[in-house]
Amino acid sequence: MIVCIAEKPSVARDIAKVLGATASHDGYMEGNGYQVTWTFGHLCTLKEPHDYYEPWKRWSLGALPMIPPRFGIKLIDDKGYEKQFRTIEKLMKQADGIVNCGDAGQEGELIQRWVMQKAGATCPVQRLWISSLTEESIREGFKNLRPQDDYQSLYEAGLCRAIGDWLLGMNATRLYTIRFRTEPKQVLSIGRVQTPTLAMIVKRYDEIKNFKPENYWILSTLYRGVTFNSTKGKIKNPDEGTMAIQAISGKDFTVTAIQQKNGTEAPPRLFDLTSLQVECNKKYSLSADDTLKLIQSLYEKKLTTYPRVDTTYLSDDIYAKCPAILQGIRPYAPFVQPLMGSRLKKSKKVFDTSKVTDHHAIIPTGLDPSAAALSHDEKRVYDLVARRFIAVFYPDCKFSTTTVTGQVEEVGFKATGKQILDEGWRVVFGGSAEKADEAEGSDAADKEQVLPAFQEGEHGPHEPSLADKQTTPPKPYTEATLLRAMETAGKAVDNDELRDAMKENGIGRPSTRAAIIETLYRRHYISKVRKSLEPTPTGIALIRVIDEELLKSPELTGQWEKKLRDIEAHRYSAAQFVDELKQMVTQVVQHVLADGTRRMEYGQDARNKI
Repeated sequence: MIVCIAEKPSVARDIAKVLGATASHDGYMEGNGYQVTWTFGHLCTLKEPHDYYEPWKRWSLGALPMIPPRFGIKLIDDKGYEKQFRTIEKLMKQADGIVNCGDAGQEGELIQRWVMQKAGATCPVQRLWISSLTEESIREGFKNLRPQDDYQSLYEAGLCRAIGDWLLGMNATRLYTIRFRTEPKQVLSIGRVQTPTLAMIVKRYDEIKNFKPENYWILSTLYRGVTFNSTKGKIKNPDEGTMAIQAISGKDFTVTAIQQKNGTEAPPRLFDLTSLQVECNKKYSLSADDTLKLIQSLYEKKLTTYPRVDTTYLSDDIYAKCPAILQGIRPYAPFVQPLMGSRLKKSKKVFDTSKVTDHHAIIPTGLDPSAAALSHDEKRVYDLVARRFIAVFYPDCKFSTTTVTGQVEEVGFKATGKQILDEGWRVVFGGSAEKADEAEGSDAADKEQVLPAFQEGEHGPHEPSLADKQTTPPKPYTEATLLRAMETAGKAVDNDELRDAMKENGIGRPSTRAAIIETLYRRHYISKVRKSLEPTPTGIALIRVIDEELLKSPELTGQWEKKLRDIEAHRYSAAQFVDELKQMVTQVVQHVLADGTRRMEYGQDARNKI
């Protein structure tokens, strides 16, 4: 008998149906030589400190650092989980073989391996690796099962991540709580990813709070209904601006040059999880966690592919399947039909096997979404995914940019306008300037203005003006901009290619970033003011008391993430990574205990409990 173990009951039902395991039992389904069972996500977890050494149950500085000689796992204390585990254990001990049908990613590998280890499974194990839950994908996956050993490095990376989180979280949380708490039952939670993320939010808060606006002036003039700005840029001295106004008043404005350039704009990239969360937050104010739940639901309803991905590319073998996928999404027939008359466009910005590791970008599966019962928000998320997918096969948008320069006396002026010549992919979005990664704060109105026909050498009267302006502070993080900052370890990056290069050094994984943000809310370290994220006094006080850059630096945390990815790719030793973490934790403990000067300092009326 072959035992298949999935990560959720709903996924197990889909697999059982394809395999012909139709007889239902308590905790599993059986038939056609298969028994299909399931976990509920994590059934096992790393042991707690007192499981290794009873005195570690009591929080004490003298017990730190807590470094077990060997890490072990245990069942999560839940009667329902234990009952299901006993079913799995019984099936596995009688099995001739096991198929690991967990989610095809690092976390899914870890979840299932721990259960198999705890159950004492000794028979051969194969791995099902699929990117969607459609019947076709499941059948294809079972035809191409691979030995579990092929995914050993994936498991080791997941295990190192869990051990790293345990070592840092258990030790640093106890260390800072005992050493710095201001109330008896207060817990100061420190995490490998959550603390650097909080530090970014506090840093941005400080930049805004300490920002000192500076006055400046912009000289412009109105000629033939078009606003021309001075090429001098910002004027720091108002007297200089006044003198410039006086110098050009009453003099003719002369057009000195007209430059017209044609350009093209490629379709927006396909979604990875982070870019989908960013777009849903910007468009619909959906939280990162809500978006993850919605796209996970669409995946389980077989409408979209595996969601926990960090690439915006498709492997080349997907190209042959694209016509059928497009034709299957029937509500979008008006946009699909124009593509069907000829060979689909194949761009290297979309199809590049070298940019795909475990999974490709999020796309529709080709099943008709109108046949599924979807919530309002599920429909909105699906719509974003579907339109992006359709758009990549459309031609580039063509536009012309016109730059007109002029002069009054010795003062130069410039105006720029943009005109769409051929909407191309924009028709899929109703002609809107749908672009997922537009730089924030861009003056869209100025870029899009259409200029009248000017002639070089023409001249005439104009209306100069001097606008009084102030420099503005950085914007508070929203969930969208925080996700981008986590992806690039706090560095501001607008370029797609550069962002791709930095993803390996981002903090957290696409699948965990939403949970990190939710943890910061839950522990009252941050709050949301409209769409802006602000640190609470407790969050600010915690970051202020942490001197150890190892704990709060996004760059250093990003380096650890890079090592975890290198473990997965056989480029770094798992044992070395754990040894480094042990040394780091020991160093942090020694540093904090040796420093008797620090204390938690809150603002007024801010004795928040965590």
